[in-house]
Amino acid sequence: MDKMLVSPSPHIHAKVSTDSLMRDVIIALCPAIIVSVLFLGWAELLVLAVSAVSCVAIEWAICKWVMHKPELCSCSSALVTGLLLAMNLPVTTPWWIVLIGAVFAIGVVKMSFGGLGQNIFNPAIAARVFLLVSFPAQMTDWTVTKGFISLDAVSGPTLLGLASEQGAGAVAGLDHLQTLLLNIGGSAGEISALALLAGFVYLLCRRVIKPWITLSIFATVAAVSGIFWAVNPEVYTGPLFNLLSGGLILGACFMATDYVTSPMTSWGGVIYGFGIGLLVMMIRYFGSYPEGVSFAILIMNMTVPLIDRAFHHRQYGRK
Repeated sequence: MDKMLVSPSPHIHAKVSTDSLMRDVIIALCPAIIVSVLFLGWAELLVLAVSAVSCVAIEWAICKWVMHKPELCSCSSALVTGLLLAMNLPVTTPWWIVLIGAVFAIGVVKMSFGGLGQNIFNPAIAARVFLLVSFPAQMTDWTVTKGFISLDAVSGPTLLGLASEQGAGAVAGLDHLQTLLLNIGGSAGEISALALLAGFVYLLCRRVIKPWITLSIFATVAAVSGIFWAVNPEVYTGPLFNLLSGGLILGACFMATDYVTSPMTSWGGVIYGFGIGLLVMMIRYFGSYPEGVSFAILIMNMTVPLIDRAFHHRQYGRK
């Protein structure tokens, strides 16, 4: 008798698989990865390689030697986690800190809950927050390394950090078109908003994700920042600045839309996105950290079971 394997959710009733979905996410990340490597060079390649290889190896080792179920290992899912973690880290992050982040993301956040489909937090974001709290100096070192496209190495606060320290006036004359195309400073996932949006469009065309979560995040950030900016533009930054700066686009397009840790229904996704956008702006305006995307997504991850109970699918036509 053949052995029957029952895999954890998500179960997708279509001619796709978890591996095919993860491959599409990897393809969608490629434009942003290529841009980051071009402008940050070998140092960024090292961060990407250590993070990706570590996540895949750790998941395989846990499945084989701890859980004794090697069939549960999803290399493509672990690879996506590794790439997203690397895109959330400064290019100067030491390799051993990247390794610690991979261990936390896969070993603690994902596999301790049972593996793919059972974790309640996004592994890459949780690892990024863990590293930020554990190694604040290394995680806020925004030195730009020499890339394959020549740039002078600089060190200083990010745009969000500059606005937080000196007020909205410090970034009042910012060229938003330049920010859309190229924003050197911050993590690798903040360099090109256009490259990230191109990946988002690819995922929509491939029907890997639906737009409701991402669009509700963007709309909430634009609305909340627009209100505060209209009240006092000298203190609060405007909608375009908040949409194009920091890790908002990476988080909204690639991490908030994670199947496992986001709501199952469209209306649930809208509420989820609204909560993320609102928390992002509250943290950016009133929090001690200039960026709030990671914290906002983690907090809203905890509300997903409640959102799914309130906005659940009808079963056999019943409420």
